Amino acid sequence: APPGHTQDGGQDTSFRWQCMDQPIGKLLFRRFLEGAPQFAAAGALWSEIEAFEQCEDAEREESAKKLRSRFFTPGGSEHCGFLSAGATATPTG
Repeated sequence: APPGHTQDGGQDTSFRWQCMDQPIGKLLFRRFLEGAPQFAAAGALWSEIEAFEQCEDAEREESAKKLRSRFFTPGGSEHCGFLSAGATATPTG
C-alpha cells in the first residue's frame, strides 16, 4: 500500500503519519504544542531534537549535555517529567 494509506484503502490515522510525515499536520501540531503552556516544553524539546539531528559530529556531545540538563533533569528549565526513565537515560557505548 502507498504510504499514508491502509491496505483496505482507508486513510492512515496514526500519529506518525498525521503529525510527523505530513508537513501541514506537523506544523499545526507543533503550533498546538507551543501555544499550550502545559505542552510548551514538549514543543521546545521536539525543536531541539530536530536541531540536534542536524549537528556536526563534533558538536553532538555538548549539544546532548545541554538537552539533558534542560529537558531531562528534574529542576531543568523545561523539564519534561512525562518522559520515561528509558527515554531520558544517557546512552552507553
